[in-house]
Amino acid sequence: MTSLAELLDERQHLLDLALRMVGSDTAADHVVQETYRRWYALGEAERAAIATPLDWLARTASGVGLAFLADPTRVPAAPASHTWSVPTTHQAGYGQAMLARHDRVARLFAAACRAGDAEALREVLALDAIAVSDGGGKIRVAERPIHGADAVARFLTALLPGTEAGLRSVNGRAGLVLRRAGRAVAVVSVSVAGAEVTAVWIILNPDKLQRWH
Repeated sequence: MTSLAELLDERQHLLDLALRMVGSDTAADHVVQETYRRWYALGEAERAAIATPLDWLARTASGVGLAFLADPTRVPAAPASHTWSVPTTHQAGYGQAMLARHDRVARLFAAACRAGDAEALREVLALDAIAVSDGGGKIRVAERPIHGADAVARFLTALLPGTEAGLRSVNGRAGLVLRRAGRAVAVVSVSVAGAEVTAVWIILNPDKLQRWH
C-alpha cells in the first residue's frame, strides 16, 4: 500500500512535469487529470501489472502534454468526481446523547490513527466497516470502497505516515484533518453505530480541501 505523502509527491511530480511542458498551471492541472483518467480507464489486472506506477504516469503525462502542445485549444476535460457526501448531524437525526457517543468513538478512532496502531483501529472498527475515498480524479486513490475491519485498518495505517492528524469538527461531529507542511491534505469523517465505526469517509480531492488550509 502507498502512503498519502507518497501519493502527494507523485501528484506534485506530475504537475511539475506538465508545467515544464505546457507552461500554465491551469493546463498542467488538466494534463494531470487526464493522466489519472487514463490510469483509471485501465483494468484492475492491467494496473496490477505495472511495476512502477509513477513511471507509467510520467510517460502518459508526457504524451498528454505533447498532444496539448500540438493542439493547445484542446484541453482534456476533467473527469467527474465522486458525488457521495457525509451525512450531517441534522440529516442523521442526532440528539445530544447520540452526538456525544459518536464523538467518544470518533476520538478513539482518531487516537488510533495518530498512533498508527492497526490493532487499536481494528478494535474500534465494526467487522463490516468500509472506507471510501474521494480524490476527484486528481490523486491516485482507492477506486472502490475498502471492506472489512482488517482491510480498513491496514489501509489507514499505510495512508497516514508523513501526515499530522488533528481532531477537528467535520460537519458538526468529531473528525480528523490530515496536514502536511501545514496544509490540509485530507479530511476524514466517520459514521458510528453503538461503540463502533461503521464507515470512514476520506476527502482527498484538492479542490474540496481549499477551505481547510
